[in-house]
Amino acid sequence: MRIDKAIESSMMMSDATWARHASPWSFWTRVPIMVLFALAIWSRVWIGWWSLVPIGLVIAWTLVNPRAFSPPASLDSWASRVVLGERYWLARKATPIPSHHATAAMILSVLSGLPVIPMAYGLWVLDPWATFAGAMLASVFKLWFGDRMAWLYADITQRPEPEQPGDQQT
Repeated sequence: MRIDKAIESSMMMSDATWARHASPWSFWTRVPIMVLFALAIWSRVWIGWWSLVPIGLVIAWTLVNPRAFSPPASLDSWASRVVLGERYWLARKATPIPSHHATAAMILSVLSGLPVIPMAYGLWVLDPWATFAGAMLASVFKLWFGDRMAWLYADITQRPEPEQPGDQQT
């Protein structure tokens, strides 16, 4: 099973949940999650085992967030298009997407995952620069991935209908 499908499955994303997740409020309140998660883990320095409370709150918010807001009145915002494009991305095995988007999205997915290594290292040895750099780079690449998803959504929804076999003009 692909990791993206496993994550989607664990989030239990129904059609109604996706509609709510397309709210710009849902998108923009997810952007700082990586930094907040790093801060929650770092809080073990200040509050010891009580750090499990902020860690749990960030994890809970990650799970609740797609359901927390009403569906948007319009899907015209960039944030809504990111979420809708992500849905096409996750369904790419059933409904193929243009190869240039698939390649770029895969590269950006890897790039958004790699900074987790210095972030984890920084959290382990309490290096604030490695932690901050890792969290910020992961967030930047995730936003870049999001921009690619908005572009994917635009390309798929504005693509002309394919010609049917009997429609050729002679």
